Amino acid sequence: MAGADMVLLNGKVFTADKARPMVQAIAVENGKVLAVGSDAEINALADAGTQRIDLDGKALMPGLIDTHAHAIFGGLEMSTANMGDEQVSLDELEKRLRAWRDDGTARRGDALYVGGMTSAYWAQAEALGQRFDRGEWAGVPIVFVGSDHHTAWANAAMRQRAGIDAKLLTSLPEAERGTIGLGKDGAPNGFLVDAGWDRVAAVLPPLEAATLLRAGENAVNTFNSLGVTAWMDPAANGAPGEPLFALKPTEKSVGVLPVYKALADKGELTAHVAALLVAHPKSRPADLDTLDKVRQQFHGIDNLSLPGIKIFADGVLEYPAQSAALIDPYSNSHKQGELLIDPAHFGELVSAADARGWLVHIHAIGDRAVREALNGIEQARRDRQSGITHSITHLQLVNPREFARFKPLDVIASMQLLWAAGDDYTLDMVKPYVSAFAFRYQYPAHSLLKQGATLAGASDWPVSSPNPWAAMAQAVTREGEKGVLNADERLDRDTMFYAYTLNAARAIGQEQRIGSLTVGKQADFILLDRDVFTVDAKALAETRVLKTWFGGREVYTAAR
Repeated sequence: MAGADMVLLNGKVFTADKARPMVQAIAVENGKVLAVGSDAEINALADAGTQRIDLDGKALMPGLIDTHAHAIFGGLEMSTANMGDEQVSLDELEKRLRAWRDDGTARRGDALYVGGMTSAYWAQAEALGQRFDRGEWAGVPIVFVGSDHHTAWANAAMRQRAGIDAKLLTSLPEAERGTIGLGKDGAPNGFLVDAGWDRVAAVLPPLEAATLLRAGENAVNTFNSLGVTAWMDPAANGAPGEPLFALKPTEKSVGVLPVYKALADKGELTAHVAALLVAHPKSRPADLDTLDKVRQQFHGIDNLSLPGIKIFADGVLEYPAQSAALIDPYSNSHKQGELLIDPAHFGELVSAADARGWLVHIHAIGDRAVREALNGIEQARRDRQSGITHSITHLQLVNPREFARFKPLDVIASMQLLWAAGDDYTLDMVKPYVSAFAFRYQYPAHSLLKQGATLAGASDWPVSSPNPWAAMAQAVTREGEKGVLNADERLDRDTMFYAYTLNAARAIGQEQRIGSLTVGKQADFILLDRDVFTVDAKALAETRVLKTWFGGREVYTAAR
């Protein structure tokens, strides 16, 4: 019998397999895990032709999995005008826009586009208009897009192109009027949220295929360098700059799927991508036929799966957007946000997807949206026990009544715990506007875990950093610039290691192939520069990946 292709010995190996979570060594054959065990056990599987790697006592673990990342969008923002959530004076903002215009990084055809804007700018909508509707900017369509990708500010020239004016407002239903900000004179002031932003996105010049391909290459390289070997793209039938929140998909709505195909064709998709298709929140079961036609166009592509759909149940929580759906009204507007799904029929849609064998991944930020998302999944579970794992992502506010529902409904909590911090966002843009009771259960990770929920790690890149190590450390401390955000909701690091491995594999429908170093699974694993099992949280956040293997092949090596 021939020896293993490769053995890695003398390490501190976390397998994420609870039957044998920590071992010394691993053997790889034909791109899969052949065995794990002690140095002696694994060395016995080697022969003269086996590649031997001495891990020198370093930590090795399965490739990490991000259960909610808009990777192509993230790759694009690495090479285009972006504020990176930094707040500067309007003088400095104008200076940067001028530079980005001149070097081309802000150009979208004849329009200017800047991403990564902190929501703190939206309270200055009138001042933005005074600055960017005059002088050299008059007649130049400009849009500043929030880092949350739900909000934006568009100048008068861009609003004119999108048809956003007083006449439009009179024709809209009340809920949609709330997605367009108004000035003191009752006219649009440029601030946009969700469906309002969609109107501008719809008139932006499309990006060239070559630009998107470079974005895809950036995304794969970035994720591999962070130790990520799989992710769920929750909106793969939407491309950057296309309307998303009120998307009414057709079979031609292929979004970034051609980018993944092009990467795979070149042998450069060195990660598993579970690509979800956005369904309109008020879709009916028959509408899924259209999405299935999109799925069939991208069937059989290496390392790309299309396991289901993503649905927006609501918007975002922070002031001034406040489009997340709440049980108790916002204190300033006395409104409850916008529930995008129809509770009377949402369960039918979830059940219809479940019957097809599709997973359903639901964006729910407000506590009412979380409740109605669970109600929809509950109907599917009543209709059948399919074994399909559904998930809810973001979970910023969750009412305690919902904590115990996740386990029996087999719903995974896909959480961006990098956001769980006492900072300007949670304390200044959220806390003053929601009830004290609701705020107490913000990103309630430990409460969900204690009630048996399965947690999975996620970044929502480029809304925030794709770095999973920073997110793990944040889940452990929940510390921010202005204090700790509910210390009772802190998690231990072992929970986070499983959240980014085995649990995440379940969330993307790949638990039989990846997520743990179990015999027969694909050999996706990473070598780290420190003992992540014992270092303090600050050091955990600064972890560097030395090498990444995908299918037994080395795909990333850190520069010395």
